[in-house]
Amino acid sequence: MSDGTVRYEREGVVGRITVDRPAARNAMTWAMYDALAEACGKVAADPEVRVAVLRGAGGKAFVAGTDIGQFRDFKSGEDGVNYERRIAAYLAAVEELPVPTIAVIEGWAIGGGLAIAAACDLRVATPGSRFGVPIARTLGNCLSIANYACLAATLGLARTKRMLLLAEMLAADELLAAGFLAEIIAPAELDAQVDKLCERLAGNAPITMRVTKEAMRRLLHAGMPDGEDLVRQCYGSQDFHIGVESFMEKREPRWTGK
Repeated sequence: MSDGTVRYEREGVVGRITVDRPAARNAMTWAMYDALAEACGKVAADPEVRVAVLRGAGGKAFVAGTDIGQFRDFKSGEDGVNYERRIAAYLAAVEELPVPTIAVIEGWAIGGGLAIAAACDLRVATPGSRFGVPIARTLGNCLSIANYACLAATLGLARTKRMLLLAEMLAADELLAAGFLAEIIAPAELDAQVDKLCERLAGNAPITMRVTKEAMRRLLHAGMPDGEDLVRQCYGSQDFHIGVESFMEKREPRWTGK
């Protein structure tokens, strides 16, 4: 299976970042995460860019999280802490972009893919798209405190708990009603509607939008507690290794609580 890539191109004032690994539902490898950070750096360094659009290739998934095979090398909880720190840096590259960001979601936005979408400013999706972090059913790992905070802020606390504890996939209609999605757009109209949204954003005052984004980011992260002990507990557990191997072998995990 292809290692995939993350492509960047600028069309006028719009920077387009495309996660391109459709055969694996655009699951992210480390090289792809690095390419995502590089693309964000190009957006941030280009004064001509007024809007950034993030999208998955293939029309069936935005991003299906991190490639699970990369977890097989984890030996201890400290590996989990280092992983979450690294993921936090990639998400920060998206969240801290000085221009408005739009996540265009067609199909699945799972795990890290949902986190990337939540780090964007606006999200649109096609009907039938699904959103979730089913780690309580699949891997037995956890999120960072910052990721929990971001999901609770964008989805709501009760909905985030339901999604995580029940390992439930949420429908686009529910997330539109919750305000997580700006619009649900039919596939045939998606490109045209996203272009209209980009045009509208590009016409607004760039400094006002940049300051507003940064103010919201500071509010979200103000007083963020340390959660590395929780990450260490999950990634250092026997259940996490059981979850990874079960996922790779396509069988149901048998949790031990250890």
